[in-house]
Amino acid sequence: MLPIDQILPELKQTLEHTTTALLQAPPGAGKTTRVPLALLEAPWREDRKILMLEPRRLAARSAARFMAGQLGESAGQTVGYRTRLDTKVSAATRIEVVTEGILTRLIQADPLLEDYAAVLFDEFHERSLQADLGLALVRESQQALREDLRVLVMSATLDTAPIARVLGDVPVISSEGRAYPVQVLYRPAPARQARLEDRVVAVIHEALAEQTGSLLVFLPGAGEIRRVEQRLQGQLPANVRLAPLYGNLGTEQQDRAIAPAGDGERKLVLATAIAETSLTIDGVRVVIDGGQQRRAVFDPNSGMTRLVTGRVSKASAEQRKGRAGRVEPGVCYRLWSESEQYGLAEFTPPEIQEADLAPVVLELAQWGARTADQVAWVDPPPAAHWQQAVDLLQWLDVLGPDGAINDHGKAVQAIGAHPRLAHMVIRGRDLELGGLAAEVAALLGDRDLLGPGAGADLHERIRVLRGEQRPDRVDPARLKAARQSARLLAESAGSGTGGPDRAASDTDVGRVLALAYPDRVGRRRPGQQPRYQLSNGKGARLRDDDALARHDWLVAAELDGQSREATIYLAAPVLLPELEQDLAGHIRVADEADWDDRRGTVVARQVRRLGALVLQDTELPKPAPALIQQGLLAAVRDRGLASLPWTEAARQWQARVRLLAQVEPERWPDVSDAALLATLETWLAPFLPGAQRWADLQRLDLLPALNSLLDYELQQSLEAQAPARLTIPTGQGVALDYTADNGPVLAAKLQALFGWTETPRVAGGRVPVVIHLLSPAQRPLAVTADLASFWRNAYPEVRKDMRGRYPKHPWPEDPFTAPAQQGTKKGTGTRPAR
Repeated sequence: MLPIDQILPELKQTLEHTTTALLQAPPGAGKTTRVPLALLEAPWREDRKILMLEPRRLAARSAARFMAGQLGESAGQTVGYRTRLDTKVSAATRIEVVTEGILTRLIQADPLLEDYAAVLFDEFHERSLQADLGLALVRESQQALREDLRVLVMSATLDTAPIARVLGDVPVISSEGRAYPVQVLYRPAPARQARLEDRVVAVIHEALAEQTGSLLVFLPGAGEIRRVEQRLQGQLPANVRLAPLYGNLGTEQQDRAIAPAGDGERKLVLATAIAETSLTIDGVRVVIDGGQQRRAVFDPNSGMTRLVTGRVSKASAEQRKGRAGRVEPGVCYRLWSESEQYGLAEFTPPEIQEADLAPVVLELAQWGARTADQVAWVDPPPAAHWQQAVDLLQWLDVLGPDGAINDHGKAVQAIGAHPRLAHMVIRGRDLELGGLAAEVAALLGDRDLLGPGAGADLHERIRVLRGEQRPDRVDPARLKAARQSARLLAESAGSGTGGPDRAASDTDVGRVLALAYPDRVGRRRPGQQPRYQLSNGKGARLRDDDALARHDWLVAAELDGQSREATIYLAAPVLLPELEQDLAGHIRVADEADWDDRRGTVVARQVRRLGALVLQDTELPKPAPALIQQGLLAAVRDRGLASLPWTEAARQWQARVRLLAQVEPERWPDVSDAALLATLETWLAPFLPGAQRWADLQRLDLLPALNSLLDYELQQSLEAQAPARLTIPTGQGVALDYTADNGPVLAAKLQALFGWTETPRVAGGRVPVVIHLLSPAQRPLAVTADLASFWRNAYPEVRKDMRGRYPKHPWPEDPFTAPAQQGTKKGTGTRPAR
């Protein structure tokens, strides 16, 4: 009996009276395999099926096979599964375990989900992108079309607050786990073992010597698994069977990894995060956690996804530890310190915060949602990621300007591959290269067949796929899956068997690749053989010894995503005439002008561009005046705003407006140097007619141009709230210095301010003027923003010090009533007052 069995009656009763619920059950409770079988008996099911969503293919197959075994059947009868390349269902199937992409296909084809009575989301705590999307679509279908549809969200560790925001106040049912105690041993890295693989191997030997049972080792990726495997060759006891486990392994190898160890054997499973949840690996009582995980993180600025290796979260670490306590008390070795444990993040970020959203945006466009706020998300997607996806889909011609899906977009969405790849397969058919495009799409839809170190040329992978080349390192199961995927993609796009429709040339791989990645067309930089500029504006490079570096033009399909200069992992050469023919709709021709500092003049050209990539430019002998102005503005941007003919009055105007913008930012424009430089077209360009050269620009009066940023009302308000001059008690007008530190500053002779008891203020009385009181020799005597306080407290000392030094100037005892005076005392020989 499993712990989940105790709450199954409560769960069934809950789903009798409500259609939505949350189920929390720790690892080992049995939720994945017990709940679907229990719901088969529910009267509300009638003759409809139960659909359960699993995040991973291996978990989906394993769960379906286990449940089928519980019924004494094989998978495909009462319990079946559907994955991308492997389906076992029949007319008798009543429980379907599916991977995430399958769910969206089903609900797009039938929003009512008429064949299904319930949708179960297993391991929802993993917060995969497709699970979030699937829940949003199913919830909308339930509320709008199928009030009787049951929705059950199941998880081992679930923060219910964000889920409740979407699902509302729904019942939460909790189950105890069946976890035996697990001893945690911390093994931080010694100085001599900096590499993760070395530390893992050392702890494996320690655990084999000190513990019993099978071992499960968590590593961030397949590369680390292979390296650990190599280090262990010939070092393991004879009864220890080594088994790798990661997503791209063949089905048979994955099944061997999770199968029970033979009599007298111990199993050593080297796994990625694929083994964190859902899977039960019999006999494991020792976990060695490397403490790292690899996530795909999308950069909307570059349009590229890069794999980031980082620390696991506390939640993941607990999940991994729990694998050791499934069947008996166990031990978990953590390759970090106990103090480091406290610094781990609580949860791994939801995938929607870090993923390429192009597939999701296209799915939702097909659903009828054109903006992110039209969907009830558990966590909304980042706005920059969403907009980048929209831009890409519009560049691929699958969305219209309004974000609505078009006929081509519907055909792309129906194929089920990433929009880039599906678009490539469909458009490749127009070039009589649909089969080749399907082969390229199959290769790019999974990890590289040849792995690192094989060079970047995709042609080599095509030859391996076709059997023309047989390298030893290729996994036969993965090769078989890639060929099957190519065949299915070709058939779904109507391209026949997957072979090329005509004899392919040496650049046809690059030609079809450019259809999928028009933003990653690269032109070799002059004199820099392995370096390229891409059409998305970024830089990229091949490895120095890569044979592709001899080509002037190529298309990059896979890069490491570095923002400064990405490394190209997969690419193919292409010819410029082919690019101009196939991507004609994306090539823009425009007259442009720029400032040539070496020649000291504006240079105007007609430029043909693919994105940021210049395909051709031709100098214009007689550019239009507007184009010359554009070049002059470019010169200002290049030289900086200070290169303009600023006068004191212009800088004071800028400082006055900036002061008012600090007080009322919603009313006054930003006139900082950065803002003015970014808006030259708005305020400077209208005052450039007739300007031909830099010298013409230097004769420009900036003040009228700057003042054009203010409407008439603001211009009047500027004079009232930030006057250029103030009248002092002598009747004179004195200029205010708004550019001074802590300004505005009024500098005046002390005697000229007698009788001025209140400090003047600007900006509607909100900003005091700082007064610099000067001696008769125009040297500063005092600085104050509180004139009355100065007269009362500081003036007597100033008077004592100064009246002997300047006897011809008045130093009255009472500055509040003394008349203001600019010059000396009237008459001569008058003694100063004592």
